[in-house]
Amino acid sequence: MSKGGLATCLWYASGAEEAARFYCDLFPDSRIDRVDRAPADYPGGKEGDALVVAFTLLGHPHMAMNGRPEGDFTDAVSFQVFTDTQEETDRYWEALTADGGSEMACSWCKDRFGVRWQIVPRVLMDALGHEDALVRNRVFVAMQGMVKIDHAGIEAAVAG
Repeated sequence: MSKGGLATCLWYASGAEEAARFYCDLFPDSRIDRVDRAPADYPGGKEGDALVVAFTLLGHPHMAMNGRPEGDFTDAVSFQVFTDTQEETDRYWEALTADGGSEMACSWCKDRFGVRWQIVPRVLMDALGHEDALVRNRVFVAMQGMVKIDHAGIEAAVAG
C-alpha cells in the first residue's frame, strides 16, 4: 500500500502479476513491492493466484488486481512516459507493442494487456511549447503524420 496520498490501480481480467512484472522489467526505478495471493479458490480463480500486486513504476506507486472480465481498459486513460533519445523511445515502443500490442497515432500505443501508453519524446513536448507559433504549427503537422515519434523529424520541423 502506498504511503503517499495517491496510487494508480489497474484492473485486469487476469494477468495482473504478469503485467506488473513486465512493466517493472521494462522501466527504470520500478519494482514489485508485494503480491497478495488468494488463500482459497474463488469464482474468478484458484488458491495461490495473484489477487493484488503492489508495485512501483517509474518511482510511482501502482496496484494491479485481477478482477472480472468486463473491466477492459479504454483510450480514455493512458500512461505518458517521457524519453530523451530515439533509442529510448524505440526500446519502450517495441517492448510495449510486441506480443499482441498495437500502434496508435501520435505517440500512442497499446500493450498486450490492453493498457494505453504514450511514449513522448521531450523534444516533442518542448517543440509543441515553442514560443514561435509557426514552429509549433510545423511540429504539430509533423507529429500528426507519425505513429511512433521520430526525434529527427521533430527537430527538422523545428528547424523549418
